[in-house]
Amino acid sequence: MSDLLLLGLIGGLTLLLLLTLLAFAGYSGLLAGVAVSAGSPPILNITVAYKFHMGPYGKTGRLFTESCSISPKLRSIAVYYDNPHMVPPDKCRCAVGSILSEGEESPSPELIDLYQKFGFKVFSFPAPSHVVTATFPYTTILSIWLATRRVHPALDTYIKERKLCAHPRPDPFHVPTGTAGRFLCARGEGDRAEMAGACRGC
Repeated sequence: MSDLLLLGLIGGLTLLLLLTLLAFAGYSGLLAGVAVSAGSPPILNITVAYKFHMGPYGKTGRLFTESCSISPKLRSIAVYYDNPHMVPPDKCRCAVGSILSEGEESPSPELIDLYQKFGFKVFSFPAPSHVVTATFPYTTILSIWLATRRVHPALDTYIKERKLCAHPRPDPFHVPTGTAGRFLCARGEGDRAEMAGACRGC
């Protein structure tokens, strides 16, 4: 009888663990849809401190950690220049850093100096006229993993079906992402990224 009770207890705990994991995955966005639309930009011009990265996008974690450690209260941002489904992982380019200011507000000279002290470059993105926006819930660290596998394919499908030109992909965390129609161009040379200050059409 005690063996049956023990097996029942183990089975109950296993079921409870599975239900907890499923609930966590659901809360993280496992069952959430990706909403894609085109229109006005959700954010205006921004000033960012960034470092350039060439290689697999999955290896940018150290740059996020570094930028967050300088000023934890600022939002992080990543700008992806290449489609990882079409470009070899070691050739994928992106810029990772922190948003120093948005809109008409200018970042303080002290904040700029602080990031530059750690090797970050500072660049101001003008507001694009039109964007393709994808939204996905960001509630846990698992949300990021889910988003990388669901948001980009949804954006690709939307852009391809409507024959839009949309790149690169700024990815400010906690807000919608994407650009279309007009875009910010960047050029990577070795371990440097020269971000052009003008927008141009596709």
